[in-house]
Amino acid sequence: MAIKITDECINCGACEPECPNNAIYEGGAEWRYADGSGVKGLYKGHNSGEEVDAASPQTPKSMDVYFIVTDKCTECKGFHDEPQCAAVCPVDCCISDEDNVETEEQLLAKKASLHL
Repeated sequence: MAIKITDECINCGACEPECPNNAIYEGGAEWRYADGSGVKGLYKGHNSGEEVDAASPQTPKSMDVYFIVTDKCTECKGFHDEPQCAAVCPVDCCISDEDNVETEEQLLAKKASLHL
């Protein structure tokens, strides 16, 4: 399953540089599928099912605290043994997203689609 950031986030930013998929953004920031990935052209999100131009700015998922784009989160599968955002978070607000449960196979397929 993907990871999410709760409202307990203190906006320290420790998680953002740790994400190998560039799936973490500061509250209020527009994001793109192309950010930190090899994705170009039309891209269909694995979780949302939305098909958009990878370079097009997307609406922030949160305005107040850092957020994780579920369509880009692979729980660091294929990169690390554990989600790096959760490992470095000083307030333990990076937790499993129960609304987006995925198998390791699905997470690795998402990784492959992001890093061509």
